[in-house]
Amino acid sequence: MTGRQRILARIRHEMPDHLPLMPITMMFAADFAGVRYGDYARDHRALARAQIAVARRFGFDYVSAISDPARETADLGGAVEWFDDQPPAVVESRAVLHERGALERLPLPDPLAPGSRMKDRVDGVALLAREAGDEFAVEGWVEGPCALGADLRGLNTLMLDFIDDPPFVEALFDYCVRLETRFARAQAEAGATLIGIGDAAASLIGPRLYREFVLSYEKKLVASIHEIGVPVRLHICGNTRKIAGGMGETGADIVDLDFLTPMEEARAAMPEPQVLLGNIDPVRVLRDGTPEQVEAALEQCFRAAGPSYITGAGCETPRGTPYENMEAMARFARTRL
Repeated sequence: MTGRQRILARIRHEMPDHLPLMPITMMFAADFAGVRYGDYARDHRALARAQIAVARRFGFDYVSAISDPARETADLGGAVEWFDDQPPAVVESRAVLHERGALERLPLPDPLAPGSRMKDRVDGVALLAREAGDEFAVEGWVEGPCALGADLRGLNTLMLDFIDDPPFVEALFDYCVRLETRFARAQAEAGATLIGIGDAAASLIGPRLYREFVLSYEKKLVASIHEIGVPVRLHICGNTRKIAGGMGETGADIVDLDFLTPMEEARAAMPEPQVLLGNIDPVRVLRDGTPEQVEAALEQCFRAAGPSYITGAGCETPRGTPYENMEAMARFARTRL
């Protein structure tokens, strides 16, 4: 099986020849390819070159266009701070929606607009698809409704909006779903095998607010992407123990767990056949541990998750991760069904 075939088999609940391997690599990939991270995030050609190189070197089953969460916000006029060798950051003090009324005037940007950051990601997906062929699955990426809403409004301000103005939050999340559906469609048409959704801010609210505000819009986004014709991977950074059950209700084909949520709890909250991905500690185990510790931690995750499992770390592979530890992760995936 090729990597693409292996991942699609797992999503379809068919038996792959061994466990798929889908670790998130951004800064690790850039460093491996000798690319400054500012260039990796700005230039789809640098990103694609690094992703193909790292996937082939360590035996990954996919490549990904993920780089940073600021693309959509930048194209809407948001202030973004750039660094030579770190990810760009949204400047919250200069939020696009500093005034709530600005939402009514906010356009839906064209993901294919020349010179836009969304267009650069679409071009990255297209280049990855050409280079990967059937060898790897190609993952596009969009922000989830809570994550994009926080970038546009400001994280702290959005947290107050949940209490102060619930109708505004609903209107904001509806806008986010419409924008991200357009962005996902452009990436799928460019050749993405699947679309990842990152909704990091959703882990910062409690289970009541998650179910009241966020879950329904995550469901809408997942359903919209399914209508486009591609599967979905949902990743929410942080401690998602109290919202894990809701994550399993989104309809996402893959739920990618951060290490703060124990795999056994996630499986109890999301019974088979929900596919789970992850979720060893990316710092204390993957970066700072030994190959033996990496394999032991993955074995624990695999046993807790059951057969509907994909190998990976809990969140991004850190810079400085020893190559032998990445090799251990690949070795584990290749020797398990």
